[in-house]
Amino acid sequence: MVDDARQTAVRPSAGEYIWPQVSPNRAAKYQEELERIRTKFDALDAEYDVTMVSEYAEEIFEYMNELEDDIMPSPDYMSGQNEISWGMRQTLVDWLLQVHLRYHMLPETLWIAVNIVDRFLTQRVVSLVKLQLVGVTAMFIASKYEEILAPSAEEFAYMTENGYSKEEILKGERIVLQTLEFKISHYCSPYSWMRKISKADEYDIQTRTLSKFLAEVTLLDHRFLRVKPSMTAAIGMYTARRMLGGDWNEAFVHYSGYTEEQMAPGYQLIVEKIAEPGFEKLYLYKKYAHKKFLKAATYALEKAREQVALGDHMVLVE
Repeated sequence: MVDDARQTAVRPSAGEYIWPQVSPNRAAKYQEELERIRTKFDALDAEYDVTMVSEYAEEIFEYMNELEDDIMPSPDYMSGQNEISWGMRQTLVDWLLQVHLRYHMLPETLWIAVNIVDRFLTQRVVSLVKLQLVGVTAMFIASKYEEILAPSAEEFAYMTENGYSKEEILKGERIVLQTLEFKISHYCSPYSWMRKISKADEYDIQTRTLSKFLAEVTLLDHRFLRVKPSMTAAIGMYTARRMLGGDWNEAFVHYSGYTEEQMAPGYQLIVEKIAEPGFEKLYLYKKYAHKKFLKAATYALEKAREQVALGDHMVLVE
């Protein structure tokens, strides 16, 4: 991408960035609880759901879980950058949300694009003037993977108000793909897991819509770079359930693979992010404040502020 881009430090090993980190005893406790619950649901899962290809679902999700480690960016890559900051990253992601909605692209396109941005910035130092080029190039690449009719390079140049040319975007595409070794389709967005988790409440539309908004909030928050997509989906669903007055019963534990204790830290981060001053000025908020999305952002903002005022949090005790 860029002529002034150069290689940064080597990406840390999986154990260094997967979050939240817990003690071996607590990890064993979570696994024991999960196995106990799974035995109760084996019979129910044996009833094939044609729409969810149930006969293949278990193997598919096992494979997706194996891929997660390979597509995680470094959670502290900004320490290797010279001209950009986490705040600038948030501005870029919020702009990508706007472009994504304006061109009616598929949900997965947005998630893949942001993942490309973060993994590229993990490995390359980029100047401030080229940051938007990284973003628009990432969206260009992601759209080729996901969209039936992807916008052209000329259209993406227009999205930047001709701040970059078609030639710069095409050159950037080559650099990004080479840097990431063409590992694009390895990434599976949280929505893949969210569809599975939604089976626990029979695909309730309010919970699903609110959880999508909450999951997209994590795109803006660099603290979630440590969180796997499968856990991001579970945290989004868990936070939606709590805001709507529901619980995290055994069905949710079974289909998500995560217990309530594991969700608590992520719940806190999302609530803190939404309650930040000025959050309602972000395009993400404006998008989900529309009646098309059941005004999910308006409801979540109100609940987040209530919960921050009440000091609603969960303390984990060994």
